[in-house]
Amino acid sequence: MASTDSRIKKQAEILVNYSLKVKRGENVIIHADFEAKPLVLEIYKLLIQKGAGEVRLHFSSYEFAEAYYKNAGPTQIKTFPQLSMDEMKKVDCYIRIGSSSNTRGLTNVDVKKVGVRTKVTRPITDWRLSKTRWVVTKYPTEAIAQEAGMSLADYEDFLFNAINKVDWKKNYKEQEKLRRLLDKTSQVKIISPDTNLILSIKDRKAANAGGSHNMPDGEVFTSVVENSVNGHITFTYPALYIGREFENVRLEFKKGKVVKATASKGEKDLNKILNTDEGARFIGELGIGNNYKINKFTKSILFDEKIGGSIHIALGNGYKQNLSKNKSAIHWDMIKDLKEGGELWFDDKLVQKNGRWLT
Repeated sequence: MASTDSRIKKQAEILVNYSLKVKRGENVIIHADFEAKPLVLEIYKLLIQKGAGEVRLHFSSYEFAEAYYKNAGPTQIKTFPQLSMDEMKKVDCYIRIGSSSNTRGLTNVDVKKVGVRTKVTRPITDWRLSKTRWVVTKYPTEAIAQEAGMSLADYEDFLFNAINKVDWKKNYKEQEKLRRLLDKTSQVKIISPDTNLILSIKDRKAANAGGSHNMPDGEVFTSVVENSVNGHITFTYPALYIGREFENVRLEFKKGKVVKATASKGEKDLNKILNTDEGARFIGELGIGNNYKINKFTKSILFDEKIGGSIHIALGNGYKQNLSKNKSAIHWDMIKDLKEGGELWFDDKLVQKNGRWLT
C-alpha cells in the first residue's frame, strides 16, 4: 500500500486541531467529493484517535446533483429534507471538502431550480453556520488544476503551500489590526478604472477570517448597510456560479440595490440569478483579501477571495455575525483586484493603493 503524502496528513491536522479544535465525544460530519478520499481517511483517523463520538461520512459527486436537478419534479424540489435537518441538529463539527472531477458538471442545470432548492434548504445552511463549528477546504484534482491553468503537480504545490506553510495563529493576530480599523469606519469607497462605489459599514461588525472556517484563509469581512450602496463596480475576474462563468460583470447600484447588471458572457443568466429573491440584488458581505501568498486567480472562490490586494462583495445573504439584515437564497462572491490603479478609502482616508496598505 502506497504511503500517504505527508502534505495530506498535515492538512488533516490543521483542519481537525486548529480550524475545528475537535473534542472528545463530539459528533462530526465529513461531506466530500469521492476524489477526496485520501484526505477524508486521514481526517477520520485523527477524529477516532481524538475520541470523537459519531463520525458521519457523506460522499458525493456532481453527477448526483445533475441527476437530481434534471429529474426532480416541482414537489420534490420544494420538499424540505427533514432527515438532513435532524442530522445537522445533532452535529458539533462539519467539514466540507471540494474535490470535483468536473467543475462544469452543472453547466446545463436550470438555475431557477437551483434557486428554489437553495431557498428550501436554507434553514439547514443557517443552522450549520450558526450552531456548528465548520470548515471548508479543497483537495487537488485534475479538473481543479485545469481550471487554475496548472498541472496537477503544480496545483498540489500551490494548494498545500497556501494551507500548510502559513502560521495561522500569527496570521490571525496580524489581521486583528484591520478588523479593528473596519469597526471604526463608517464609509468605504472603492475606486479604480470603471469602478466608483460608495457604501456604509457603520455600526456593523467585522470578522477576522484566520482559518477557523475556510482553509486556506486570510481575509477580513463585514456587512454593508443595506440601502447605502451607490455607484458602479466592474469585476476583474469571471464571476462563477454552479459551473457557469460570467465575464466582465458590471453592477450599478442605487440606494443599495443592483439596478443594472451586465456581462459580456452570461448576462441573461446573471439577471435570472439576481432575480432569485428580493435580497439577491443587495450586498450581504464586503470582504478584503489579505493573503499575499495567494496571488493567482484559480477559479476557486475559496482561494480567490483571499487574494492579497483584492476586495470582494457577496450579493445576497449576509451573516448574522456581521449584523447583516439582508436575507437571500444566494451568497455570490465577486472579486475586484485593486493592484492596478485601485484605491480603498475608509471614511476620507486613503488606506490602500494599488493593493498595498498605507497604514
